[in-house]
Amino acid sequence: MSYKKIPGTRDILPEESGLWQNIEELSREVFCLYGYQEVRTPLIEDESLFNRSLGNTSEIVQKQMFLIPHQDQTYCLRPEGTASVVRAFIENNLDKETGFSKLFYLGPMFRMERPQKGRLRQFHHIGCEAIGSLSADLDVETISLADSLLKCLNINGYTIKINNLGCAKDKKSLIDALHKALKGQLPHLCPDCQRRYETNALRILDCKNEECRSIVSKLRIHDEYLCRDCAQHFIRVKEGLDLLKIGYEIVPHLVRGLDYYTRTVFEVTHPDLGAQDALGAGGRYDNLVKELGGPDVGAIGFALGVERLLLACKMPRPQAIRRSFAYLITLGQAAEKEGMRLIDDLRKSGIACDTDYENRSLKGAMRRADDLKAGFVLILGDDELKKGIVTLKNMSSGEQKEIRPEDLKKELKC
Repeated sequence: MSYKKIPGTRDILPEESGLWQNIEELSREVFCLYGYQEVRTPLIEDESLFNRSLGNTSEIVQKQMFLIPHQDQTYCLRPEGTASVVRAFIENNLDKETGFSKLFYLGPMFRMERPQKGRLRQFHHIGCEAIGSLSADLDVETISLADSLLKCLNINGYTIKINNLGCAKDKKSLIDALHKALKGQLPHLCPDCQRRYETNALRILDCKNEECRSIVSKLRIHDEYLCRDCAQHFIRVKEGLDLLKIGYEIVPHLVRGLDYYTRTVFEVTHPDLGAQDALGAGGRYDNLVKELGGPDVGAIGFALGVERLLLACKMPRPQAIRRSFAYLITLGQAAEKEGMRLIDDLRKSGIACDTDYENRSLKGAMRRADDLKAGFVLILGDDELKKGIVTLKNMSSGEQKEIRPEDLKKELKC
């Protein structure tokens, strides 16, 4: 029987894993510049964590979660990172230990949805959460951080879209306004949105159905539903973005697909991604920490999809540095035995090296060394053993010379 990967998953092979590592390391550097520390949460959580945080009416909870029944409990492969980070923040008493916390994460997420370009069942997020502040200036910094990450990854041509949903009372006012505006359009909405009209009308604004999107685009949604504090908060955010010269577009229909968002929400889109054009998104969630059993503190975060970043990324595929790797070719049984000791000694000295385990000819082994981008080839045969030397070939210059084994480390570290 021949096994194949599950639909919606993919293998990251060695030829592209270097690009993934580059994105991860560059992201870590940018997060560090903004004062963030890395957190790693489990891939598996209690199902109820996401039911409560994302909302029972959200698309993720209703259709997309990977559930694992276990005795009288149901576990879930995490579909997003925010709820897990907030759970870790509360459970580990970070509010008492550090107070205001800036946390970032990298890792896989899981959603049972139809696989398509840049949208997989196992996908990867680079994200962050700043927990413990209601400041509008933190919103500005968070959007600035997302902008800096994209620029650092050499991604251009994206659009930052922003909106303000207001507080819980404002969101209720917005829902009431939507009920009035959409009542006459109900027969033309998709079945899901007809149901959403009764359960959570905000979800209609996030529908991907073309007819629903056309109806939504004609709605005249203004910011009258915002209370004075939320309106002032949004003014402060826009002023901060203008001050930092970060371009943005105000999109009144932008709500995001999760129930926990309040006030500032934002999304980054890119034209190269097609219909599913979001590189990532985020926003403020000032009630979530308290709702999950923690202190009453404000918070904001975002996540970028790594697979989508790769589609938009202009970074060159990293090239192996030839001089950093040595390949040993042994000729004869005596040389094989001595070669085992030699490469073990080199590795313990911090020198990357490998050897041939397929009994290739000298010519075939040289081709393999070139395929591996080896900077140097070490040849060890009967003649070399008799002389007490190793033949060293520089693969870049073609220069070849005899060298004593004790001098190899110095030569290879140059």
